[in-house]
Amino acid sequence: MNNLFSFIFYIKRSKADKNGKANVYLRITVNGKRSELSISKKVDVNKWVATAGKLRGGSAEAQQLNRYIDDISNKIHKIHQKLVEENKKITALKIREIFCGKDENQKMLLVIFQDHNNQVERLVGKDFAPGTLERYKTAKKHLEAFIKLEYKLEDINIKDVNHKFIRGFEYYLKTERNCSHNTAIKYITNFKKIIRIAYANDWISKDPFYNWKARLKTVDREFLSKEEIQKLVEKSFSIKRLEQVKDIFLFSCFTGLAYSDVKKLSKNDLVIGIDGDIWIKTKRTKTNTRSNIPLLTTAEAILDKYSEHSGVEQSEFLLPVLSNQKMNAYLKEIADVCEINKNLTFHLARHTFATTVTLTNGVPIESVSKMLGHKSLKTTQHYAKILDRKVSEDMQELKQKLKIANS
Repeated sequence: MNNLFSFIFYIKRSKADKNGKANVYLRITVNGKRSELSISKKVDVNKWVATAGKLRGGSAEAQQLNRYIDDISNKIHKIHQKLVEENKKITALKIREIFCGKDENQKMLLVIFQDHNNQVERLVGKDFAPGTLERYKTAKKHLEAFIKLEYKLEDINIKDVNHKFIRGFEYYLKTERNCSHNTAIKYITNFKKIIRIAYANDWISKDPFYNWKARLKTVDREFLSKEEIQKLVEKSFSIKRLEQVKDIFLFSCFTGLAYSDVKKLSKNDLVIGIDGDIWIKTKRTKTNTRSNIPLLTTAEAILDKYSEHSGVEQSEFLLPVLSNQKMNAYLKEIADVCEINKNLTFHLARHTFATTVTLTNGVPIESVSKMLGHKSLKTTQHYAKILDRKVSEDMQELKQKLKIANS
């Protein structure tokens, strides 16, 4: 059966806004029945040529819009041709749905992503940490915003994801979302897992990530020096919230525990170690790996200080930890008062433990790795920055040994 198929682009002049601009619409007609949609563009009604369905003139605006209309025209023609070749029923609504990414036979990117996230959510606490779920949710949110901005669609066919799409998403994350290079790469890596799922299920015939390589940049992580730690230890705040935040931050500096692990630390996590002293033995929230940490004197004193705090006595937790957002906000105040010219965040305490507190004082990196709960020594090396002073001390010791050996 031959179908009478046509489409046009038009505007509704009577609905122009106060600036004289009106929305551009696409009308698809098959056998006399119509289906319409907005292409999410506005034009000056006085520059619109109704007979051509284009914008008049050679301005950059006109050229850009007319190219966009041509692209849509090509897509509509291809959709119609594909339906004809497959001998499928052709309607105006069907063509519109396929163009908008709503064809029931298509596998849609964001739908697959959401299914994946739903599965991860059900496995939180078993196979995944809560933070992992949040990263996948954020990656999907950014991907959704990118598709709306770049493609003017609610979703996209998984088959339409190519190398250009991936590069475009990376550019979007760095420009529109102002993500750092490493943060952008991590979101794209989350997205990559969804593509691998599609490839494994034969929903796509080739992996668009085949020629894409994740290259993280080496970041020099900040940490506090011995002198800066001492400033915090010696400083007392009359404002209770600042004193509390300072103490809990210092507790992390002397234990290496991340915010989420300090927050959930309970009496059950304190045990007597093989040396007869108190140890912290807990599973990291992020990786579910075990951290075994002998409790240093400063950290033990902080636990004693807050043992009778109302927020501790009435709960199972050892410290009255505020929200991460509040902790970091108050740490900025503390840094100003203590004249510490660094971006003081709670996670900086973990770096400080790895460098200033342990490695700089000669604790072997293998022991530091175990206390931090790292699965790989390589991860610890990423955190640990050996100070020049430590290198100097080690070399001085070597010089003395060589001097004695040669004497």
